[in-house]
Amino acid sequence: MEQTALRPKPMPGQEPGGGSRPRATRHPHAAPRRARKLRTLLLGLFVGAVLVLSGVGLGTVGATVIGMSRLAELQRQTERTPPAPTRSVASSPSPSSASPAPAPAPPTAVLGVEVVDAEKTGALIVGVHVPGPGFTAGLVRGDVLLQVGKARVDSAADLARTVSGTRPGKEIILTIRHRTGGYQQLTAVPGIVT
Repeated sequence: MEQTALRPKPMPGQEPGGGSRPRATRHPHAAPRRARKLRTLLLGLFVGAVLVLSGVGLGTVGATVIGMSRLAELQRQTERTPPAPTRSVASSPSPSSASPAPAPAPPTAVLGVEVVDAEKTGALIVGVHVPGPGFTAGLVRGDVLLQVGKARVDSAADLARTVSGTRPGKEIILTIRHRTGGYQQLTAVPGIVT
């Protein structure tokens, strides 16, 4: 019978052959903890993104609802005003003769701004087209247009009528009230829609 040598158990941190090279310590419970932290972080980021986006969405919806209600008011006002009478052109009874083509309408002047009725008098600028005559003149969102040339502006419809009556390319003086309450006169050159 052979005798077997008893081998002592190695000390922690030592190799069984007597070497002293330490092994990497294993933490079997660390992986679930890391996964839980990662899940919590990702969930927090997701919830934060949802809250930010929903806030932006609610703000956009609110602005749209306010803008649409003012647009509906403008449409109701225009429905109340009677339409301008139109002239009808009598066509020739003979089918062989060609009817003359209608003359193109003269170009309409525009400022390149979006406006709604202000709370008091004037037209509140809610958007400025870049590039455009209004942007070039120095109009910004929140300004209230009070006067175009010598014509007083009481509403957005007044502004549209006044500007469309001007000649494109001719300088006009705009009197505005800034959001801060200061008044200013700006020079603008209305353009045409192409």
